[in-house]
Amino acid sequence: MSIMVQHSGLSVDKALFEFVNQQVLPGTGIQQLPFWDGFADLIDSLSPTNRELLSKRANLQKEIDEYHRENPVWDSHKYRTFLQDIGYLVTPPKKFSIDTENVDPEIALMAGPQLVVPVNNARFALNAANARWGSLYDALYGTDVLSQDEGAEKTPEYNPVRGFKVMAFARQFLDSALPLSNGSHIESTNYAVLNGQLMVTLNDSQHVTLQAPEQFIGYQGQAQNPSSLLFKHHDLHIEVQIDCHDPVGQSDKAGIKDVVLESALTTIMDCEDSVAAVDAQDKVTVYSNWLGLMKGTLTEEVSKQGRLFTRQLNDDKRFIAVTGEQITLKGRSMMFVRNVGHLMTTPAIVDRHGQAIFEGILDAVITSLCALHDLKGLGRYNNSAAKSINIVKPKMHGPEEVAFTAQLFSSVEALLSLPCNTIKMGIMDEERRTSVNLAACIEQAKSRVVFINTGFLDRTGDEIHTSMLAGPVLPKSRIKSQPWISAYEDRNVDIGLNCGFSGKAQIGKGMWPMPDNMALMMEQKLAHPNSGANTAWVPSPTAATLHAMHYHKVNVFDVQQQIVKREEAALGELLTPPLLHDVQLSKEDIQAELDNNAQGILGYVVRWIDQGVGCSKVPDINHVGLMEDRATLRISSQHITNWLVHGVCSPEQVHSTFLKMAEVVDGQNQDDPNYKPMITSKAELQTNLAFQAALALVFEGAEQPNGYTEPLLHEFRLKFKQQYQ
Repeated sequence: MSIMVQHSGLSVDKALFEFVNQQVLPGTGIQQLPFWDGFADLIDSLSPTNRELLSKRANLQKEIDEYHRENPVWDSHKYRTFLQDIGYLVTPPKKFSIDTENVDPEIALMAGPQLVVPVNNARFALNAANARWGSLYDALYGTDVLSQDEGAEKTPEYNPVRGFKVMAFARQFLDSALPLSNGSHIESTNYAVLNGQLMVTLNDSQHVTLQAPEQFIGYQGQAQNPSSLLFKHHDLHIEVQIDCHDPVGQSDKAGIKDVVLESALTTIMDCEDSVAAVDAQDKVTVYSNWLGLMKGTLTEEVSKQGRLFTRQLNDDKRFIAVTGEQITLKGRSMMFVRNVGHLMTTPAIVDRHGQAIFEGILDAVITSLCALHDLKGLGRYNNSAAKSINIVKPKMHGPEEVAFTAQLFSSVEALLSLPCNTIKMGIMDEERRTSVNLAACIEQAKSRVVFINTGFLDRTGDEIHTSMLAGPVLPKSRIKSQPWISAYEDRNVDIGLNCGFSGKAQIGKGMWPMPDNMALMMEQKLAHPNSGANTAWVPSPTAATLHAMHYHKVNVFDVQQQIVKREEAALGELLTPPLLHDVQLSKEDIQAELDNNAQGILGYVVRWIDQGVGCSKVPDINHVGLMEDRATLRISSQHITNWLVHGVCSPEQVHSTFLKMAEVVDGQNQDDPNYKPMITSKAELQTNLAFQAALALVFEGAEQPNGYTEPLLHEFRLKFKQQYQ
């Protein structure tokens, strides 16, 4: 039972109230009384607009549903006209260019991987922040990028055969990114700095340098015997570490012990889809970790291979420049924070009218307040060199909701006495009404937007829900190959570039879902920089280091200059839902799709409800580990709902499928000591909260606002906490 404190007409959970007063406000120059008074006024001012926007969402969906009831035969022209008539599709703005100022270089001027992690998990958050630099040797040795053939197995003890393959691969990478004036890094036996220039000795005693000498920018140690060499290619740094006494360096003829790549340039510290935060206790954990990152004080005790140590944020890296001056490079990712969307309310604060406040408003105020410690230089490290607060805002529906977010951020700036447009906005292009009106959305935030990206899963979930009554949709695997997906991905880049994003803001692409399959990632994810995206999501620091090589292979900003000349992808394709039409599915096809969806839903939901885990690697029906969060849950649950609505499957079939898959999921988790089996008896299964939540997501899916999973997940998680905690 939470204890509420009365202040400024608000009822505030005591834990949150004390956290803000005792840990966040001190040092910021903001006093307690004016902060809470101003916060209460902000809530009063903005909450009515928030409610109106949610009401408009619901009304638009009702009109779309009614249209499909009255027009069962698909007519793309008629449908587009209808969407214009009801204001769902707006007139695109005249050509404009964003004018955002004070943008961090990692966002505007560099291209590289991006991590997204649940900020309530301190270990994950620290690992991600520290993934600015990653060992290429470790990433290659420990993954499937290199085969285990011919004695190159991954073994607990160092395998020199595999180590040799790692070294050879790394040398080939150096040849590609840092070619020598003659010969190859494979032939190198010594690296030295002579008169500010890199000198490389080859097997035949020949001395060579780089084809582009300006790529060498610094070193550590003695010039004639450096311990580290620093290079730059496509504005990304590469560090070659040398130590002939190191166990790895001893086996290398040039003494190279590692090649370290600048990897995760940016990280999104997530308060949303990857987080299970349903009450004030959970929110304080989220905010406390974010505050610790902003202050540089967050630590976590970690046990690894029997060794206990404290993980904390990495220090900056320092080198001697070729000119003799000192170079300081940031040791950590530049951190965004992702707030929640406009939908949910939170019991953490009750407003002056007795209503729970919108969680998105709470997030905007408290995460920005925490970030003041970075802006004012109060922390141990610097996050934003541009003195900005970079907030990713998800699940906005169209330009009006983007305008509301801009209004919210302006109000927070006034509350915290910050200059206008200090708070930057990342626009998640994951909702249909935003995709089809993307230019208009960007225009509403043109002085603070720093980021757009695509998210196939949420976008597909919203597509299914919006077009729920248009007809049954294709199986998920076939949806991915439909024309609207490529139009969605291409239009995002086209519109971003036409709005002047190149050199000013990020254009991002979505997550690689299989953290254990890095070889396939290396084959497929090269498509993201080739698409003109200057960042893309990866599931781990190791994946970030590997994906960084793609940005050495492709100069994204050169690609963007070519893409901006092409014709914009067609809106008509984007407005065409992935319907089944005359595709015939066998009974086996239908059951296989239900099995896959139900297993994925249960595998994720049982951890969310029982353990409060919002993102994790969940085995799929084929026992392949996939990164799952609420976006994956949304598409799977909406997919079954759609098939139920159109009679592709029956309620009895769906229910029996869930019963069958509960047994599968229990088996997959039997070695997890924290796992609570769903099936202990048939009677108990019918009351198991996780199982009931999974069923509700499907059987009540058509009624859920925009097909979102949060309302039901929060409801069942709160019930679980009340019963068992």
